Amino acid sequence: MNTKTITDKAAIQTDFLPLEGTDYVEFYVGNAKQAAHYYMSAFGFQALAYAGPETGVKDRASYAVRQHKLTFVLTTALRTDNPIADHVYRHGDGVKALSLRVPDATSAWEETTKRGAKSYMEPTRLKDNDGEVVMSGIHTYGDTIHLFIERKNYNGAFMPGYRPWNNPYFKPADTGLLYVDHCVGNVGWNQMNPWVKFYEEVMGFKNILSFDDEDISTEYSALMSKVMSSGNGFVKFPINEPAEGKKKSQVEEYLEFYNGEGCQHVAMATNDIVKTVSDLQSRGVEFLKVPTSYYDDLLDRVGHIDEDLAPLRELGILVDRDNEGYLLQLFSKPVEDRPTLFFEIIQRKGAKSFGKGNFKALFEAIEREQEARGNL
Repeated sequence: MNTKTITDKAAIQTDFLPLEGTDYVEFYVGNAKQAAHYYMSAFGFQALAYAGPETGVKDRASYAVRQHKLTFVLTTALRTDNPIADHVYRHGDGVKALSLRVPDATSAWEETTKRGAKSYMEPTRLKDNDGEVVMSGIHTYGDTIHLFIERKNYNGAFMPGYRPWNNPYFKPADTGLLYVDHCVGNVGWNQMNPWVKFYEEVMGFKNILSFDDEDISTEYSALMSKVMSSGNGFVKFPINEPAEGKKKSQVEEYLEFYNGEGCQHVAMATNDIVKTVSDLQSRGVEFLKVPTSYYDDLLDRVGHIDEDLAPLRELGILVDRDNEGYLLQLFSKPVEDRPTLFFEIIQRKGAKSFGKGNFKALFEAIEREQEARGNL
């Protein structure tokens, strides 16, 4: 234990890419105004900031919404022949930027590009009357990018180019979503290890957990996954790839309908998953369901938990334990018409893992949805 603590401290001290967490997740969508309304009404986000022609941005409209430390930006193209329009045409609505808060965006860009990252945006200073934000960025899997955001000298609503956005007639109550726990990427056949190497060598991440096709499989399909974590543990990116199975896996379905690699889901943390999921369901968010038999021997599998079993069974919330505690989690159905992007709601009660004990039940639930779509 002492050796591990010393190693962790040394890793933090020598971290060439110190990350302070997820700054925001940006989605490219077909209609940003309507998408923003969906995340506000269904998930409990609040209006934060707007950028568009009225703020001097001529090619797009962006709406930033926030709930606690969780910020989403919904961006749409205003004309055709535009990279944003091309992205939506190819992928449907999906995640474009996993933006990471850093103390120095220039250093972050220099350190990652010299280690082999392809530059997306050289360090750029954005200024207005509220101060300065420095941004830079690199490419990662598919058309997904990481933006590095330095905002220590900024006091505005969101960032330069945006103006505060407030709808006095629509202020939905929040649903208890707190911050991004992790974001999962789906990559193609035999591409998991190359991207693991990318995160290790380019961004200084560590592979903290690995799951093979024996861990994540059902009678019909399988996948493999490795969890990458920043040096300080503030940012985690599991990476999935397909594995051989009798039928088409969820990763293969995603890659087919997304037309390439991309972010499969965003996991959002809560301190009261029963209340959060109840609120989300009452607003129309649909979740995957496991058979009620899952709960028959749940306590035998995971041991004592603080929560009553009845609401977990009613809502379909899954439970798993590791050496440090347990977690509760639930996965939404895809939130687009394409079977691509979905969300995970997670509450950690000490556990630092990702629900390995739930994989089989979860993936069988996903397969039932695939079969209904004719894609299994």
